[in-house]
Amino acid sequence: MGDLVQKGAGAHAPAPDRARCRVALGIAYDGAGYHGFAVQPNVRTVGGELKHALAQIAGHDVDLVCAGRTDAGVHALAQVVHVDLEAELLARRYGASGTPFEDLPALARAIDRQLGREAACWRARGVPAGFDARHSATARRYRYELDLDPIPDPRDARRAWRLEGPLDLAAMRLAADPLLGEHDFAAFCRRPPDRPDGPLLRKVTDAHWRVDGWRWSFDIEAKAFCHQMVRSIVGALVAVGEGRLRPSDVVALLRSGSRRGAPTLAPPAGLCLITVRYPDDLGGTWGATPPPEPWERAVPAAGAR
Repeated sequence: MGDLVQKGAGAHAPAPDRARCRVALGIAYDGAGYHGFAVQPNVRTVGGELKHALAQIAGHDVDLVCAGRTDAGVHALAQVVHVDLEAELLARRYGASGTPFEDLPALARAIDRQLGREAACWRARGVPAGFDARHSATARRYRYELDLDPIPDPRDARRAWRLEGPLDLAAMRLAADPLLGEHDFAAFCRRPPDRPDGPLLRKVTDAHWRVDGWRWSFDIEAKAFCHQMVRSIVGALVAVGEGRLRPSDVVALLRSGSRRGAPTLAPPAGLCLITVRYPDDLGGTWGATPPPEPWERAVPAAGAR
């Protein structure tokens, strides 16, 4: 499908000037086989395949806006995308009235059938014309997973960072605490071309570790993230767990505003966009709503299954 998408993208005529309705889509994908979400020429991307699927349905090219442009290899369970489709098409083919907050299961199935096994459209819903998948979002939550099982399971290689351990969980939790609140995260971001210097302010509202046997996960939530921010943070926290950094070094990095001395990025395979939040009058939360307090199951004894 990748080759077909790149050849087909842009091959349709522009959208005709007809009444349109805004539709939000819930998209999940295994990012291992994609070069990120954003549409790019001559490479397979989630956005490229979704754009092609929607053009097949609409009969013309469509514009997409997503909640978060995930990088190559990064996954999503709750990517949110909005698109404007003709009201007449929705009524004729999918029996939709075009009103906000109307669920469109037939449209979701039609999109899903075209996306293949590595991506899925799990929801299609009418939204108000002022809804913007990117700019209307009030929070995004990412989860990063570590696999510490001493007996490797190759099936986990696409969705977790495998580490041999042991890791100091208490130190990693202590190092995560200073991330809360508004800070200059320049030390943990890849700078955008238009911002060669200066602070990169982001406000983190949640950051904590959970343990479920050999699987450890780190949840972090903020209104917005800068490029590679979560992978950079996880790389630093793992370095703390391994004893290569101290929790106070994370604070020092935050204050430095420089990537000099920052650990290597965590690999993309462990990262997943799991939740996007919107105001209640624009539809509320899409995706997982985790329990308010971290839960924990004991790490099994060495060699246990």
